[in-house]
Amino acid sequence: MRFTSSGIAAAVDGTVVGPDVTVNGVSIDSRSLTAGQLFVPLVAERDGHDFIAGAIQRGVEVWFSSTVAGTDQAVQAGLTAIEVADTMAALTALGSYARQRLSGEVIGITGSVGKTSTKDLMRAVLAAGLGATHANVTSFNNEIGVPLTLAQSSVEDKAVIVEMGSRGVGHIADLCAIAAPTIGVVTTVGAAHTSEFGNVETVAKAKGELVAAVGSTGTVVLNADNPWTVAMTKRTSARCVMFGLTEGAEVTATDISMDAQLRPRFTLVTPSGSAPVGLEARGAHNVMNALAAAAVGHALGLSAPAIAHGLGSAVLSPWRMEVLAGRSGSTIINDAYNANAISTEAALRSLAAVPATRQVAVLGVMAELGDLHDADHQRMAALAAELGIEVIAFQEAAYGLAVVGSLDEAEARIGTLNADTAVLVKGSRVAGLESLAQRLLA
Repeated sequence: MRFTSSGIAAAVDGTVVGPDVTVNGVSIDSRSLTAGQLFVPLVAERDGHDFIAGAIQRGVEVWFSSTVAGTDQAVQAGLTAIEVADTMAALTALGSYARQRLSGEVIGITGSVGKTSTKDLMRAVLAAGLGATHANVTSFNNEIGVPLTLAQSSVEDKAVIVEMGSRGVGHIADLCAIAAPTIGVVTTVGAAHTSEFGNVETVAKAKGELVAAVGSTGTVVLNADNPWTVAMTKRTSARCVMFGLTEGAEVTATDISMDAQLRPRFTLVTPSGSAPVGLEARGAHNVMNALAAAAVGHALGLSAPAIAHGLGSAVLSPWRMEVLAGRSGSTIINDAYNANAISTEAALRSLAAVPATRQVAVLGVMAELGDLHDADHQRMAALAAELGIEVIAFQEAAYGLAVVGSLDEAEARIGTLNADTAVLVKGSRVAGLESLAQRLLA
């Protein structure tokens, strides 16, 4: 989005030091800045003000500054600093200012799993059906990512999709105060991040903050198969559109199948018509994510064929059910971005569907499970045994299996790869198992 430095300063209660110039876009990362963007130096473990010099080298002419040194650099270089008391607070205010300038739909997405994949599918649907559509990068869905997403959008966008994560009750409400969504989507609710939430009831309460934030003239899209999301209809006076495989869901799927590369095929059924869908997104669980995206398309007046076309063109963010060619004709499934019991079960069932005589799952920690940590890990190990999958526990004893402590050990345990071998790599981000997946590729 284009701004003037004076306009930004007025929006964030700042003071312009230097010439009034125009900026296009915002970044907090000096390594990825492009000329013409506003640099926001956040202060955390490292002080972003230390990277202003690098931002100048990349052609940046304007930045926030909450330090004397940061402002002095602008004066010395003949560039512009916007003096603010706190750069994070200024970014939040800038996100709100950007939201006020948008005239298209703003769609918030939350849920225990499936947020990012649903966002990717939805972006493809709306871009194909409505036109210019903007969405957050990968899973950048917190108090930094939401205002950045809004500030990086364009006033020309027909839709802006904002993924919303949560670490506790009140977080999504805070994000909604910035984003003011006209449409809210809850993918599902389950036992994820229970170390922070405590129990599923609290998870549902937190995720439902998005539903409560949508006004009576907006639309809420909910999972008809999940009782926690169904109950959220009581938290809103907005129009509710239900998706799922349960009888009575407005947007549903029939004739579901999956090919050897784990690409789902189904017939999309909406109140306005039906159409065949072929997803490039892998795994049967992505049918539900696709239905969530389709429900938004339906709510915005798109036809079933138009929605199906968008779904078929969608590409997911990295490390989410990537089915890749491994060494010696093997199949490698890289689903290493994150993990909880819901997503790990889906990944194991997808692995079981691969036509291979040997199926191996390298499983890292499922983090942030709290009191459910041991039980959920043991449950996944039992499910794998039931499905005939060999499990290699990577640095996590809770699976109740012999543990490998390094990537070298894991690769050695996998052993010789061939065309009859399929390997799933799955774990929370802290496990870093995407590196193992890369080692196994052809």
